[in-house]
Amino acid sequence: MLAGGAAGVAAAFNTPLAGIVFAIEELSHSFEARTSGTVFTAVVVAGATTLGLVGNYTYFGQTSAVLSNGAAWLAVILCSVTGGLAGGLFSRMLLIAAGGLPGWAGRMIIRYPVGFAALCGLLLAVIGFLSGGHTYGTGYAQARGMVEGHTMMPPTYALLKLAATVVSYVSGIPGGIFAPSLSIGAGLGSVLAPLVPAAPMGAMILLGMTAYFSGVVQAPITATVIVMEMTANQNLMIPLMATAFLSFAVSRLVCRRPLYGALARRFLQVQGG
Repeated sequence: MLAGGAAGVAAAFNTPLAGIVFAIEELSHSFEARTSGTVFTAVVVAGATTLGLVGNYTYFGQTSAVLSNGAAWLAVILCSVTGGLAGGLFSRMLLIAAGGLPGWAGRMIIRYPVGFAALCGLLLAVIGFLSGGHTYGTGYAQARGMVEGHTMMPPTYALLKLAATVVSYVSGIPGGIFAPSLSIGAGLGSVLAPLVPAAPMGAMILLGMTAYFSGVVQAPITATVIVMEMTANQNLMIPLMATAFLSFAVSRLVCRRPLYGALARRFLQVQGG
């Protein structure tokens, strides 16, 4: 499972380092010499396969944004707090949904599963209409456009995309967490950018991506490495890492349990019951 998880992340996003770090930090929560060779081999093979099929590429395009010293570092604090709170709230909502919705919603799922699914579809359609169609899919095109600087999303995009991701998960047919979370974070960074004029828009978008993703998965090293690899930007390594760890700490105030670990335990309980 460790090798498969690492290979999946490496192949899906062309981020071999992030695949290895994700397996160690999030899936196993430790480094084991006994399994490391298998994980590394799987990542190498997955990466080579990806290169052979689609060539070498950066998932979200390339950006050369940098963060100067001084007032620009306020962006790290702002993005960390906002992204950590939003990511922690998102994880908490998913964990509540995984345990069964309370009240009328929970009863409706049990009694009228098809009707509830139709209601979720209607909500997704309404959210999509309000966003101008931007919330459909993983959010890849929107995030890449913001990273490369040729797309400006509406201020409501991050909130609507977050709502659409939650509704998709509650419906029982999740639309993914990795890519949508990075897209939401990019939208969050673009909204916060005017509050820190000293920081470039590109840097704010990458900091927002890192902060929200770290807040959701509570894996700060993975968040740092995956954003760095996805955008081919090593200039922001230190600000990205600072943002990831600060947002992780803020997220823990809202959601005490890491999302993937809690979902895995819930799945095992259901299977065992």
